[in-house]
Amino acid sequence: MRRVLIIGIGAGDPEQVTVQAIKALNEADVFFVIDKGTDKQDLTALRQEICERYIENPAYRMVHAPDPERDRTAARYGPAVEQWRRERAEIYEGLIAGELGDAECGAFLVWGDPALYDSTLAIIEQIIAKGTLELEYEVIPGISSVQALAARHRVSLTQVGKPVHITTGRRLAEGFPDSSDDVVVMLDAACSFSGVAPDGVDIYWGAYIGTKDEILVSGKLADVAAQIQAVRREARARKGWIMDTYLLRRTGQQ
Repeated sequence: MRRVLIIGIGAGDPEQVTVQAIKALNEADVFFVIDKGTDKQDLTALRQEICERYIENPAYRMVHAPDPERDRTAARYGPAVEQWRRERAEIYEGLIAGELGDAECGAFLVWGDPALYDSTLAIIEQIIAKGTLELEYEVIPGISSVQALAARHRVSLTQVGKPVHITTGRRLAEGFPDSSDDVVVMLDAACSFSGVAPDGVDIYWGAYIGTKDEILVSGKLADVAAQIQAVRREARARKGWIMDTYLLRRTGQQ
């Protein structure tokens, strides 16, 4: 039976790769890499660097495939994501069937942690559910951008006896959750923090966390919101893409 490893490789620093992940890297015969275009070649380069640094067997091979286009302007977000996942599932199934022998082990290297806002697990489950390919898989956790953000800002994600809420920019735009004073926001292309009432709110923001391009800004939301937006625009224009995460914290709450 074909075997696939889904390996979390951290938020950008090759030294965030865990011992468990290194062991998994050395089990794989084939690494499947989804190319996201020329603007994001450094994401592919990091995966290559990790393989070269930690894999002892030089016989492994890397197989590349282009990422399907995704409509990020669609009015109905859910159906657009599902269509994109179906297209990715077809690509993944073709790669596994065509490039992975029955006794071989393949791997997908996932940025951050595979269990946090990543589609790989769901796509592999789609392939298995079709029943056209016998496949087993294992998940190796990784350091997420959420963990790395907190470490870089030297803050805890949780306060004593309080929960932390992890959400997306799209959801934050609907309002600051009532159930938590600490909200971690990912996948925010629209700087949704700018719509949050800033009084009594601190922000800890980071982009390209763990890489040489890392940017960190923190402070009272009222004081630094405009700075973050300006820095984000400049960085995105310079690199062609941006990955950022932030923690919003209500202060003075009992």
